[in-house]
Amino acid sequence: MTDRKRLTADQRRALLATPAGWLACGFGSGLTPVAQGTFGSAAAFLPWLALRHASVPVYLAVLVVAFVIGVAACDAAGRRLGVDDHRSLVWDEFVGQWIALLPLGLAALLPATGMAWWMPLAGFALFRLFDVWKPWPIRWLDRRVKGGFGVMIDDVIAGVFAALVMAALLWGAHAPPAG
Repeated sequence: MTDRKRLTADQRRALLATPAGWLACGFGSGLTPVAQGTFGSAAAFLPWLALRHASVPVYLAVLVVAFVIGVAACDAAGRRLGVDDHRSLVWDEFVGQWIALLPLGLAALLPATGMAWWMPLAGFALFRLFDVWKPWPIRWLDRRVKGGFGVMIDDVIAGVFAALVMAALLWGAHAPPAG
């Protein structure tokens, strides 16, 4: 096994030589020398700008398809790199970030004035918090589940945790006062 933090020139060429590699590295966003997950999560906002207008069933279908394709792409890219979960593989951040932002597409959770500027930023921060902190079962999954599924599943759960907190924040931000 090779270093999971840095890419050699040969590994970079191998990764970028295939469509699976391009997808797994988040269309290049995972190739930064540091904070690959943060850059991948930030890059996930570009497609989310279109995805956020989808109906909930379409949004969920996109998540499922992105997850399944991500498992295959991250598995192939990891084998090509010789590293099970290299930091440059950030498609999992795309999917996890989209899950974290899902509550912003639920009209019942948004105030009558609509989405405020802080809401997507809060979704980003919450996802990064859970992805880095890795509370149970995220850390357990990260350490024990390997291959493309292992790359993807811990970020999916981090996204679910972030989405739950985001939904609670949104509900609390416009809930009527008690009494």
